This record gives sequence, C-alpha cells and structure tokens, in this order.
Amino acid sequence: MRWASSISSEAQLDAAVAECSDALEAGLDGLAPHLVAGFVSPDFADRWTRLPSLLARRFPGTTLLGCSANGVVGGGREVEGERALALVAAHLPSVRVTPLVVRSGDFVDLEAVCPRIATLQAEASPSFVVLPDPFSCPAETLIGELDRLFPGSVKIGGLASAARQPGGNLLWAGDEAVHGGAVGVVLEGGLAVDTLVAQGCRPIGMPLFVTMGQGHLIQQLDGRRPLDLLRELYDAASPRDRELFRGSLFLGVVMRDGESAYGPGDFLVRNLIQLDAESGALAVAAEIREGSVVQFHLRDAQTSADDLAAHLRDSEHAARPAGALLFSCLGRGRHLYGAPDHDSQVFAARWAGVPLGGFFCNGEIGPVHGRTFLHGYTSSFGLFRSAKARVAVG
Repeated sequence: MRWASSISSEAQLDAAVAECSDALEAGLDGLAPHLVAGFVSPDFADRWTRLPSLLARRFPGTTLLGCSANGVVGGGREVEGERALALVAAHLPSVRVTPLVVRSGDFVDLEAVCPRIATLQAEASPSFVVLPDPFSCPAETLIGELDRLFPGSVKIGGLASAARQPGGNLLWAGDEAVHGGAVGVVLEGGLAVDTLVAQGCRPIGMPLFVTMGQGHLIQQLDGRRPLDLLRELYDAASPRDRELFRGSLFLGVVMRDGESAYGPGDFLVRNLIQLDAESGALAVAAEIREGSVVQFHLRDAQTSADDLAAHLRDSEHAARPAGALLFSCLGRGRHLYGAPDHDSQVFAARWAGVPLGGFFCNGEIGPVHGRTFLHGYTSSFGLFRSAKARVAVG
C-alpha cells in the first residue's frame, strides 16, 4: 500500500491539476493509484465541473472521489479561504474500491436505492468514506442508516463546505459530478482503517448523572437543577473560563458505560440549545436518557491543541498508517489557532512522512466508541494501513 498527497495554488484549474498530479505520481513512485480523492476551493467554481474528467484523463481506471471546500489540506499544508486544489492518491493492492452516489431524498432505505450497498456483506466490515452536501443530505440520517446496516464498519468523512446556498457545492464519485445528495467510496479487502476524533474540549467540574430528563431536555443532574450547577461552576471558574462560558460551553455525554473515570474520546460533545431561567432545565443537542453520565466542557485554542495532542499520545502504540485523511471543522484552522497548518503539523510530528490530505468541513463524520456521529469543531482523522484481505478482490 502506498499513499501520496499534494496541493496547488495555481490560478488555472488545468495547471493546478497538473501540478498536483505530477506530485502524486512522484509520491507513488510510478505505482498506479486505485483511489484519487480531490478537494477544490470555490475560486475554481466557473470550471470545476471539469475536474472529474480532468482527473479521469490523468488517472485512467482510477476510482475518483471529492467535493468542494472552503479550505483544503494536502502536501503538509492547510489553505483556507483561498484558491487551492488538494489531491490524495492511494495504491491499494488487494482492496476493492467502489464509488457511491446517493441522490437527494434517498437516505432512508439505502439497500433499495443503492444496488452496491445491497451486495455488501456486513460481516466483511467494509469501510466508508462519505462526503455529503449539507443543504440536501440529512447527514445524521445517512450515517445512522450506514451504522444500522454495517455496525462493525468504520465511517469517516465530512460535509462539503464551499457553498452558502443549495446547489452551490460540487461532489463527485467516479467520473460523475453532482450538486446535491452525498458521495462516497466503499473500501473492501486488505485494508484497516483506524480513527482519531479530536473534539477539542476539556471537562470542567465533575461527571454528573442525569436523574431526570427525556429526549433533549435535562431537568435534574444529581438531583439538582442544571442552572444551579452551572452557576456554581461559573462562580468557581477562572476569569478566562468565565469568558468561555459565554460562547464555548458544551455538554459531554459519556459513551463508555460501566466506568468511573473518563478520558479523551470517552465523551460525545454536544451544543447547549437553551437554559430555562424559570425551571432551571437545560436543552442539549443530543438524545439524553435518565442514568446517563454527562459533564460540562469548555473549548478554546489551547484546549483544542491539547486535546489533539492527547489523542495522538494515546495512539503511540498504534501501527504506523500508510496514509491519512483529515476532515476538520471550518471553525478550527487559522480561525481558531491564529496560524495555518496547526493540525497538519501536529499530525506530522506524530507520524513524520505519512501523507495527509483532506478539507475543512461544514460538519465532520467519525466514530465515538463504536457509533458514528456528525460532529462540529472537530478534527476527524482516518488512518489507513494494510491488513490481511477479508474478501476476494477482482
């Protein structure tokens, strides 16, 4: 298995494709890629529908995947809000790579609308890279359906981010360019995909039991009103943390049952929707059940950097990947850290020389303790390496 990553800021699309493609061919040492994924900025929108055909001519017989994005990652760089094209290529022997296109509205019964999905064997644990359009694809429905059909499979990806209105994004799988729905690839065979989902938060206070609540509403935590607990946390907080309470306060829901101590990756971090001053109840962007363990979290640049570093430290005994994809929130990057290339540089410090590519997303897809979720403010990595083939590839 061999991966390569490249990026170009050439003004013309043809020149950007040529520069990126030359770098990929050099990185693969002449090996033919089985997958080429591309991420293109909206600066190329007047010509970007040509991109799949340009790539198909340069890499005949290769499965293509990609989308438009307001920031791209490749070749060790992150280019945000500026003209750029990033390409990632992978030579994947003993792996079957199949493109998927899911039309707008076809997200509930995937087996009926996607013939390729119906032929997959859940026992073989195929892996999925999924790129939805945020305006026309209910991403949580789509990944929930994939989890239902393939509970043991990895699903990783992100929502296209170049457009501010419906129909403005470009997606492609194979040589087919579309402006809505979702695209992706299925990877079967001699491939292992590890994941790293850095949600960029740190817990404050203590873990709490939900003692009264239903759906999205929490009425009691450890027998007390959430409003009263938050007032106590605020009063005990540092001046800096008090500032973060105003716009960077979240709730983490423990996803690992039966434990008494929790660390990075054990929480699903979700937004607070409303805090009712009269009842003291808290509405959150997650389904809550009584008996759940939750903990309040804060986010800032240092916290996000520390969280990613902690996840990478936890992976110190993991096998070295051949290549990686990064799906990072538009709210991270230069906007959060004040300088470009942060997450790419931290990744390179952990795995020097491993090709990394991806884009800044309108929502990131990745697993937390065996279930796949749509995240925000997250960097979700897919780490790809060789593994013993599980299915015959023809």
